Amino acid sequence: MPRKVVHSVLCWLGLSPLLIVVLFPYATMLSTALKQKDEIFQFETKWLPDTLYFGNFVELFVDRGFGRAIGNSLYISIGATLVSLLVALPAAYALSRLRIPGQSAFRTYLLVTQMISPIVLIIGLFRLFAYLGMINDLNALVFAHSAFYMAFAVWMLQSYFDTIPKELEEAAWMDGASRLKSFWRVFLPLCLPGIAVTSLFTFVNSWNEYAISLTILREGSLQTAPVKIAFLTGTLYETEWNIIMAATLIATVPVAIVFASIQSYLIRGLSLGGVK
Repeated sequence: MPRKVVHSVLCWLGLSPLLIVVLFPYATMLSTALKQKDEIFQFETKWLPDTLYFGNFVELFVDRGFGRAIGNSLYISIGATLVSLLVALPAAYALSRLRIPGQSAFRTYLLVTQMISPIVLIIGLFRLFAYLGMINDLNALVFAHSAFYMAFAVWMLQSYFDTIPKELEEAAWMDGASRLKSFWRVFLPLCLPGIAVTSLFTFVNSWNEYAISLTILREGSLQTAPVKIAFLTGTLYETEWNIIMAATLIATVPVAIVFASIQSYLIRGLSLGGVK
């Protein structure tokens, strides 16, 4: 047997216990989501139901309006990610390439702001958005989430920008490119791995955020996916685990898709590097 095959088999055997631990909650969610209510509370535990029941997913989208909640979460998470990057990219570039008085203290300030929990600011945020007439407005969550994660985005991107040699930009300037053109054509393509990681961090945190969404969005049709799942636990004075597990399973799909796509893009960006 070739050595590479043996090495791959040994790696899979070594990682299989960790893989089981990671996938066990998802297997439980999938098993419960495909069962009817009566099967869940049977004394004899069965991983696979007698018949696969997809009615939980149908009820979730048709009767419970979970599709609207997924759409709201996607709008807020994507919007917050784009706004954060729009501000963080030029700010991080300026901190990395320009000599600004008090730059070190400002970086420390950005890091200290991440120690403040968003829950502490909920009352102030509610009063601010009420004054602006943005209660029950999805854009309020876009601005709030982007503000919370923007400081970390600037801090992370600047750390990555510092690793890129300045000689690459200087070579572009000698060829007649302006600073803006060299940033767009030379610098930005080399920063794609760092941008991907920052985007993933912002998207996942915005997707999972609960407290601010519950406070600002009061209407049921504007609820995000985490808030909608929390409200499912109190439906009809009972816990409908089949519906909750179906909703939780669906809520993990967008995050998994974003992570998988960015992960492949990350590997491709790292393999290209500055040589290309």
